[in-house]
Amino acid sequence: MPVTSFPGFPCRLTLDDAELGETVLLVNYQSVPAGPYRARHAIFITEGLTEAASFMDAVPPALERRTLSLRAFDRDWDMVAAELAQPGEADGAIRRMLADPAVTIIHAHNATRGCFAAAVERA
Repeated sequence: MPVTSFPGFPCRLTLDDAELGETVLLVNYQSVPAGPYRARHAIFITEGLTEAASFMDAVPPALERRTLSLRAFDRDWDMVAAELAQPGEADGAIRRMLADPAVTIIHAHNATRGCFAAAVERA
């Protein structure tokens, strides 16, 4: 798909929005592999990229500018918490969720379309 707006096409590899004129691939991705919350959803990947970005103790640009549905899971993939974070609120929400020692991973989804955006793990 050609990128026709910015922001508008959040790349799952860069964790930022693809630039106008770039091409993105819309693919299906399994974000939760097991349990009752097993999930698959669409994600964008900027064409030609092969390496994923990594952010340590920082919220990536695509997540910072969107309303997110944050879902915290324990080691058995049971959802133990969920929170809606408005643009600019993800950092605080993630830190609150990680304060619970039962939380092993948090999944961020774009709230409007529900697409999987990123996984947050303890370092």
